[in-house]
Amino acid sequence: MHGCPNRCMHCWLGITPNGNLSIDDLKFVANEFRPFTNDLEVSDRYREEDYPDNYKELWEITAALSDSKTPHFENISYWRAVRDGEYAAWLYSHGVRAAQLTIFGGEETTDYFVGRKGAFAEILQTIEILLANKIAPRIQTFIYKNNISQLPYILQLIESLDLENRCAGLDKEFSFFLHQGSCSGENAQFYDTWITPEDLKKIPPKLLDFTTKHFNTQNTAEIFGETEQSLYARLIHDPSHLDSIITDAPIFFIDKNFNVYPNYETPSPAWHLGNLKTDGIQKVLNAYLNNNSPAQHTMATTPINKMAKTTETPIACDYSANATTKTTYC
Repeated sequence: MHGCPNRCMHCWLGITPNGNLSIDDLKFVANEFRPFTNDLEVSDRYREEDYPDNYKELWEITAALSDSKTPHFENISYWRAVRDGEYAAWLYSHGVRAAQLTIFGGEETTDYFVGRKGAFAEILQTIEILLANKIAPRIQTFIYKNNISQLPYILQLIESLDLENRCAGLDKEFSFFLHQGSCSGENAQFYDTWITPEDLKKIPPKLLDFTTKHFNTQNTAEIFGETEQSLYARLIHDPSHLDSIITDAPIFFIDKNFNVYPNYETPSPAWHLGNLKTDGIQKVLNAYLNNNSPAQHTMATTPINKMAKTTETPIACDYSANATTKTTYC
């Protein structure tokens, strides 16, 4: 509802203006969907957990509007953690025992990727706040060609903060993982610096061990995916269609202007189902069930190999001219 204090360069959601539905608007949205389900869950999160000052009230309101409530995610707001002395204890009271933080390297690099000065210092401060409240910090790092050289520094930071032993003191295992992030949203702007197979050799062995343990696999292909070359070669010969997103338990995203989308990750025109205020709930749900959004229509009517050949469809793979030889992980 309220957006995010950061403007992360890698954000898979993209950078959109902050804004929010009022509590009355949130109740209106819930009441519109209520007749069509016997298991409604309402969440107000978008990009940054617990960003609004009334985060406690919103948690209680959304719980009251819901038939069931997913426990608090392990994604938290370090922006709030350093500004609200009650926040970490509140997280613990809601069952949070591990919390994820993202660093990209040292202070300058992390502040650059987060999009604001002071972010790195706040993350370090939050690590101490979490540990003091019996919550284990989990660290993730997005890697690119232009920050992979800072991985030894990140390992040194983990060791200097003694995170393995301090988490063990909470009966929790310290967790770290790295990956290249998604191919969508803001991360697309870094296409020229996405990692390639030779970059994997630059990862310090201990950080790679942490990562394979986190993902419970020794197969790096399951972590970093396929190269563009490999993916293109596979998709260009695939005549099948993508699986439908229509399900008995859909997730709908409603933005501050009451526009509705059939997923949380991509609130873009290609997925637009309609407007809850101007079109009404019935038209919105019919659009979903009949694949009326441009992206759903493409999924239903266009085979994968055709999407791999062109960028003219709403959800086409935006391959470079050298897709047959490009070894970038995607």
